[in-house]
Amino acid sequence: MQLKFLGTGGYHPNERRHTACLLLPEIGLALDAGTGFFRVQQQLQTETLDVFLTHAHLDHVCGLTFFLVPVLKGDVKSLRVHGTKTTLDAVRRHLFASELFPVDPPYEWCELPTSMEMEVGNGGRLRWIGLEHPGGSIGYRIDWPDRSLAYITDTTAPGNYLAFIKGVDVLIHECYFPDEMHEWAEKTGHSSSTAVAELACKSGAKRLYLVHADPQHTEDDPIGLERIRAIFPNTELAEDLQQIDF
Repeated sequence: MQLKFLGTGGYHPNERRHTACLLLPEIGLALDAGTGFFRVQQQLQTETLDVFLTHAHLDHVCGLTFFLVPVLKGDVKSLRVHGTKTTLDAVRRHLFASELFPVDPPYEWCELPTSMEMEVGNGGRLRWIGLEHPGGSIGYRIDWPDRSLAYITDTTAPGNYLAFIKGVDVLIHECYFPDEMHEWAEKTGHSSSTAVAELACKSGAKRLYLVHADPQHTEDDPIGLERIRAIFPNTELAEDLQQIDF
């Protein structure tokens, strides 16, 4: 199965990175809809799309406004937006307020079930967990019979989710700050380098991809990858349009 990183930055886009969006094109499933969401239509391999939102901060949802035309033209037959009631209400009330966006898009708004799990494409089981972050956030994990991935963004590692990500094949985790700014990570509800590396090591994950990079830094290594790899060697700082097989 393929995973495409369509937006790997946080807060706002820069010349190198758009904001949060991941896509599993073969099953029509996206995680978050930041500015990188404009790339989905070109990458999608299905006629329907399910978008799972972690929370309602703008860098994770603003791309939903980009998808009106593909749905109205019928290029994508349906777009289902999944999230907590709090997140969906905020997006519909604010992002799609008539004063900000002139059309009420024909999306399906799907509140996540109280069972905390549901089935997704290719026999996958999707689960979620609440995370600590100002305004709230959730993390997702998808398990198929032969592979698994977890997406943890906008929270401070190590958090309360170690058991949730145990043994995952691909761990995608935010890393906004280097260790030198760990106090800012805690103040803002984000993560710093060593804490993420140690969490990945304890989790038994096979691969770690870091996302939600600070947009003020466009250099190749703004977070200290050498230090992270000394703890968890199989680590990459994800790049926009990077594709992995897992």
